[in-house]
Amino acid sequence: MDITPYALAQRYVGIKELSEQGKDHPLVQWWLSLCGFSMDAPDEVPWCSAFVNGIAWELRLPRSKSAAARSWLNVGVPILRGDVEVGDVVILSRGTNPTQGHVAFFGGWSDTDMVQLLGGNQDNGVCVESFQIMRMLGIRRLT
Repeated sequence: MDITPYALAQRYVGIKELSEQGKDHPLVQWWLSLCGFSMDAPDEVPWCSAFVNGIAWELRLPRSKSAAARSWLNVGVPILRGDVEVGDVVILSRGTNPTQGHVAFFGGWSDTDMVQLLGGNQDNGVCVESFQIMRMLGIRRLT
């Protein structure tokens, strides 16, 4: 039985950063460790890319090994918007800073100008949220 990146990512929906002072979620810390952080890294560190790295690691798919969201622009196969499939990796811009971004798994279109993404570090946890299509920098398929 093959499991897709999206199906595996769905299993983690509800995982959230720990709000208690001095406590960090060990799973978020493990995902961050896949990007070179120590196992005691705080879960407040932006971890969207770490989450995608964790899913890719579990499925033995190519991964960026970086906590930078835009690092995913160099992983997998580029996909055109019209060919996107559930589970493809979507890279978004964040503000005007060229080093900042967000990365998550494609879940569908919510309307003409929004995309549904399943990812980590969304509202401090793993969940599905809508983002503006105009923020999309790229789509990649992990094979």
